[in-house]
Amino acid sequence: MFPESTKSYSYEECKATADWLLAQGPVRPQVGIVCGSGLGGLAEMLKDQLVINYSDIPNFPQSTVHGHAGKLVFGTLKGKPCVCMQGRFHLYEGYPIQKITMPIRVFKLLGVETVLLTNAAGGLNQDYNVGDMMVIKDHINIPGFAGNNPLVGRNDERFGVRFPCVSDAYDRDLQELALEVADELGFSFMQKGVYCVLGGPSFETIAECRMLRTLGADAVGMSTAHEVIVARHCGLRVFALSLITNKSVMDYDSEKKANHEEVLETAELRAAQLEKLIANMVSRIETGNNNTQ
Repeated sequence: MFPESTKSYSYEECKATADWLLAQGPVRPQVGIVCGSGLGGLAEMLKDQLVINYSDIPNFPQSTVHGHAGKLVFGTLKGKPCVCMQGRFHLYEGYPIQKITMPIRVFKLLGVETVLLTNAAGGLNQDYNVGDMMVIKDHINIPGFAGNNPLVGRNDERFGVRFPCVSDAYDRDLQELALEVADELGFSFMQKGVYCVLGGPSFETIAECRMLRTLGADAVGMSTAHEVIVARHCGLRVFALSLITNKSVMDYDSEKKANHEEVLETAELRAAQLEKLIANMVSRIETGNNNTQ
């Protein structure tokens, strides 16, 4: 039913990838950053960069989507060692969900303690505007309803428990930190809400958008939730942020159509503010004991 969905990407495979990366000479990262569509500029903030193409990394998937550069960037941000994925992977690219989320487990084995994930999303909440940034407080995992969950298959206790709790998946202290930093920066376009993931690649129908809004979703996209589940499974702290790049079409009389070009254009317009927010957050994340300063 799902591509190679019964195949697990084992601890040994993930460790081999992590060991290969560490052998290239980077300092062990403490913070991992995943860039959404058109948001790869976050990686450019890193100092003393070591850039590795996904195509050179053993066992690693390849990005196939415009706006996802396909590079792993090591470096420091505000003095903290970080690793940044310039480009993520999606179900619609044909990868099994376990392969999509493998990089998060590699992050864990590299030494990462906290992951910051960004995405481009459609605004279901009609009070949201294009260009708003939504701090994710929870998610609705629609593919998971059909059994397409990244933790399906044999569980390896070296990563985490068989039945992890995800009611607290999004770290509340990090949510508050983001809003505090945004306030200090004078950002008036912040929101806090629920993200819903779908499989894609087609954008949502009007009926689907209405249904998702009724279910309580504020924004919709095609990523992130799978990565969050795996990150929590292996004990990482999680923060996630959606850039609202378009308003979902909810009216049958509307002639507006969702398109990927609009997503990339909005990402470019908000890139500088997003980079400032993430950089200031990283400067206040205290590593080693899972606290914020």
